[in-house]
Formats: sequence, structure tokens, C-alpha cells
Amino acid sequence: MAPPKTALVVDDDKKIAELVAATLRLQGFEVSTATNGLHGYSTYSRNPTQWVVTDVEMPGLDGVAMVQCIRGIDPDVKVIYMTGAIDAHRALLEKKGREFLVDVLRKPFSQDSLVERMTTEQRRLAS
Repeated sequence: MAPPKTALVVDDDKKIAELVAATLRLQGFEVSTATNGLHGYSTYSRNPTQWVVTDVEMPGLDGVAMVQCIRGIDPDVKVIYMTGAIDAHRALLEKKGREFLVDVLRKPFSQDSLVERMTTEQRRLAS
């Protein structure tokens, strides 16, 4: 039997976090949520996941800094950044994309686009 698919969803907009989490649960993921970067890092450190789906802009510890901390625990964690301000973060996100396995979704995005990105990566890793 295959191990469960796991994800951590981090967004300071609780409604978005819950919508993304519900979408992933329908796809068979075990999902935990957090409402900011510090809470996300703390949650991940207690219960590591295969995926981190995170907003970029959050008060306190932002999504990019949180993922950098998480990579200290697991440098191979798969990451999807969500942002409505992609142009403001383009250079940084492109750099992270070259360094690590990351993807970026522009808010608002469809549930299908999120699922497609994650399942494509799951299939690639399984082959």
C-alpha cells in the first residue's frame, strides 16, 4: 500500500487555506493548515509533509522565508507558492524555481490547476 499523500497549506486568509485544504482532501491528501509563516513552520516541524502550498505575502514570516526554514528540515519538500502579486515577486520566485522544485500559482487560480500541478508531479515521481 502506498504511503498517504500529505500537504501543509499556509495562508493568512483562512478561507483560502480551507478551500485549498478541502480541494486536496478530495484528492486523497492528508492536510494540515496554518495561518502564517511562523505557525506553518511550527506545524511542519512537528509533522513534516510531502508538499507545502503557501501564500507568499503574509505578516511576520512570509511564505518564501518559511519555506527556506522548512528546507532546513527537508531540502526536498515540494512547494507551490500562491500569490496575487506575482509581478512583485517574479525575480525571487524564478530564482527559487531554478534552485528547488517549486511551482507558482497566480491568485485567483482554479482548483483544477492546483490539482493538475500536484498530480503531474506525483506521477513524475512515481515513474
